[in-house]
Amino acid sequence: MEFSEFKFHQRVAAGVDAAGYTTPTPIQAEAIPAVMAGGDVLGLAQTGTGKTAAFALPILHRLMEGKRGFVRALVIAPTRELAEQIHTSICALGKQTRLRSVTVYGGVGVNPQVEKLRRGAEIVVACPGRLLDHLGQGTIDLSRLEVLVLDEADQMFDMGFFPDIRRILKQLPAERQNLLFSATMPDEIRHLAHEVLRDPVTVQVGNTAPPVTVSHALYPVEQHLKTPLLLELLQHTDTESVLVFTRTKHRAKRLGEQLEKAGYRAASLQGNLSQNRRQAALDGFRNGTFQILVATDIAARGIDVSQVSHVINYDIPDTVEAYVHRIGRTGRAARSGDAFTLVTGEDAAMVRSIERTLKQSLERRRLEGFDYAVPAPKKNTEFARPPRPPRSSPAGRTAGPAAGRGARTAAAPAPPAAKGPAGQGRPAGGRPGPTAGPGRPRNGRSGRGR
Repeated sequence: MEFSEFKFHQRVAAGVDAAGYTTPTPIQAEAIPAVMAGGDVLGLAQTGTGKTAAFALPILHRLMEGKRGFVRALVIAPTRELAEQIHTSICALGKQTRLRSVTVYGGVGVNPQVEKLRRGAEIVVACPGRLLDHLGQGTIDLSRLEVLVLDEADQMFDMGFFPDIRRILKQLPAERQNLLFSATMPDEIRHLAHEVLRDPVTVQVGNTAPPVTVSHALYPVEQHLKTPLLLELLQHTDTESVLVFTRTKHRAKRLGEQLEKAGYRAASLQGNLSQNRRQAALDGFRNGTFQILVATDIAARGIDVSQVSHVINYDIPDTVEAYVHRIGRTGRAARSGDAFTLVTGEDAAMVRSIERTLKQSLERRRLEGFDYAVPAPKKNTEFARPPRPPRSSPAGRTAGPAAGRGARTAAAPAPPAAKGPAGQGRPAGGRPGPTAGPGRPRNGRSGRGR
């Protein structure tokens, strides 16, 4: 089958030719005709299979007819990186159409977005939080929307965006075409699909397990030996571009710094970075400036780097679905890839769940020459905190809210080296510093595309 068989508008077809597309991928071959027919579509396929073009091309074709200057298509994505990726694809494929696409997400100034919306755009690619801000301020008009796309719906659920999605849905015209794409299909996505889609055509390519082009291996190791083992693995593995996943933002930052000190071209991608620094890390990973990118699950969503040769799970993910998403970063577009996972004894239950999903036992490996017997470092108790004064004492009364969290009180001065056992500094007031731990920010939205 060739792209010419879809009979796109000639200016859309010109974009397809310029992009070098000749033969559609399986998801494109099945989804494009269904979307062009005008009905609702539920698409199930792994990342890296061409889902963006599967909805972008039919939307561009549709928008060539009718009036311009107002928002007619809305794509909602979970992260800024994915929103930018979709926007870039739409602009490339629609270069000859003169249709305008605008991105709307947090972490950057709102005024440039307002100005672009005011000038008129037919397509908006948005993250839920910032889109709600624009709706609340009246700076975006969706009253004439024709097509809604919910991309990576399972990741939006994982990130807690479903309440925002439902609030957005209430402000959209009832008559519209709905497209929902997801890599996995847990019950929550089925419920959302039932709410949003009307008599949808279901397009499923393969299954929702990781790509068959990926080989998997587990490396059992004690927690305190993960970083030394990772360094040894990198030294003894022929890699092109490596994506390393950690569970927390703090660990991603720290591990990126450790890899840099070890001489690797490495960067970290995590929610505490500004949008400019996140984009610089991502661009550097794409163009080869960085060989290794250390990222959290949320920050890595939307990474589309076809030459990723290895995904390494420094921390095993919390869910099988997250494992599927991580591993989908390699083995893309029929390339082969490797997925290594460092596992501790506490990870046994998740390993069993992953193996049930894959319907196979994962190979356990030991790295020859690596010393697995190195004991964990003893905790330094020399500078342990003094006991907290009773609440009835003057110090207890002046400590404020921090005392209730076990922090050092204002009247109990810190020893000269005010560091806890893990070497993480705390300000004198006892409140954790900005990198003291991986806890969620107060507003719960940092790094989530707002």
